[in-house]
Amino acid sequence: MKKAIQNISPVWKPDFGDGYYKNPIIHADYSDPDVVRVGSDYFMVASSFNMSPCLPILHSKDLVNWTIVNHVSEHIPYERYDKPRHGEGVWAPSIRYHDDHFWVFFGAPDEGIFMSKTKDPFGEWSPFHLVKEIKGWIDPCPFWDDDGQAYLVHAFANSRIGVKSVLQICRMKSDGTELLDEGKFVFDGTKDHPTIEGPKMYKRNGYYYIFAPAGGVATGWQTILRSKSVFGPYEDKIVLHQGSTDINGPHQGGWVETESEESWFIHFQDKGAYGRITHLQPMWWENDWPVMGSGDGEIKEPVSKWKKPTTSAHSEVKVPQTSDDFSGEDLDLQWQWRANRNKNWYDLKNNHLRLYAHQTTAKTIYDTAQILSQKFPAQVFTATTSIKFEPKDTNSIAGLYIGGFEYGGIKLKKSDHGLSLVKYTGKHTDQQTVENEEAINEIAETEVFLRVNVNENAECQLSYSFDHKTYHQAGEAFTVTKGQWIGAQVGIFCFNTENDTAEDYADFDWFIISDE
Repeated sequence: MKKAIQNISPVWKPDFGDGYYKNPIIHADYSDPDVVRVGSDYFMVASSFNMSPCLPILHSKDLVNWTIVNHVSEHIPYERYDKPRHGEGVWAPSIRYHDDHFWVFFGAPDEGIFMSKTKDPFGEWSPFHLVKEIKGWIDPCPFWDDDGQAYLVHAFANSRIGVKSVLQICRMKSDGTELLDEGKFVFDGTKDHPTIEGPKMYKRNGYYYIFAPAGGVATGWQTILRSKSVFGPYEDKIVLHQGSTDINGPHQGGWVETESEESWFIHFQDKGAYGRITHLQPMWWENDWPVMGSGDGEIKEPVSKWKKPTTSAHSEVKVPQTSDDFSGEDLDLQWQWRANRNKNWYDLKNNHLRLYAHQTTAKTIYDTAQILSQKFPAQVFTATTSIKFEPKDTNSIAGLYIGGFEYGGIKLKKSDHGLSLVKYTGKHTDQQTVENEEAINEIAETEVFLRVNVNENAECQLSYSFDHKTYHQAGEAFTVTKGQWIGAQVGIFCFNTENDTAEDYADFDWFIISDE
């Protein structure tokens, strides 16, 4: 039974359709965003950490309606990422347009600073180039000055190098392939801007600006640095904070100008299990300092509703992709694996997705690579999938996954009567990962519909059906949490805990995100 997905309403829509929008513009975990405009097109990048394909490219015509159009790479070019490396990998990328190319730089905290470029952001990007092999350098942003000189500003990860709250600028080759020196500290935020990081560099009216978040992911503020010289000294000013709003930690992002020279600032808000969701703030300039947000105080607060940006192009109401009927030649762009993807794990044929029961060496679902998942798209939503599973091996399992450090779902496995339907929950800590199971039902059917209703505060209720009409509750509700630097995710899986066999597989006809 195929269910058309084109008529399903988005579970979060920021565009009111009357010339106004609401925040967040994306209620999903596109953390550490950066943005650039070329012509009438806007492109945004975000952290992807250990997930693959990695480093998503989103596109918009109006800064409010966004879709995923590409990923910079299918994988992280290190064998260690063939297994989940939770919270490692692609941190805080930046995107720029220079010399007829789009450039993306990012830091991998254990490997170094990387770069990729392309003339066509919808097409193929160059392989990741290692600009600087170094541990603990993060959040890089390139900058090309008016005289052609190139620089790179970056921050430090205390967990890797024992340094934090300091920003550094290095000279760089104009082609972005190599740094020319060891850099110079240009700002120490230890006293007034602890945990300053995520720098983005610009130039305007003779001033060099560094936009940088400080104060911590969930509680921080947006700091602006400015100087008449690349290497400083820099003045500092806080321009955006939570204030009296419920938007905590409104910071880390990028400034962009429309064709009509309006200024806007895209940033994130840490919302726990829902990840670091994306906001858009109006921005203008006073005395060569940026002002963003709204409010009566000197330091402004984030807006919840505002007039849309003035753009030249007609914009349609769009949101990042969620539902999938698996009718494409490859997986839709919202899907990611928890490690470098292996194309032997899946196949798309006859308008359905087949996941093969290849062996996992992980002892828990938390550390299993073969989980295909996507970001939570709203605070309240329902995810439903159809699965057909006829395993020959009792060690083959397939099912539905939801969560992060605390997670759960439904798994199916072979039994004497056909299939056992089992609810599982798990919790990962620094010390261990503990999973529990609860038998729900023994079923003779080989096709079943699995569902999770996600309510406020990321409370999840599992259910199942044999006809996609009547759903039966599968155990009590449970609450999921964020993962390592990422929000909770929802997805599907099939793998074998003991044997590597492609004879067992699960067929998924569709995966639907809805508000029902």
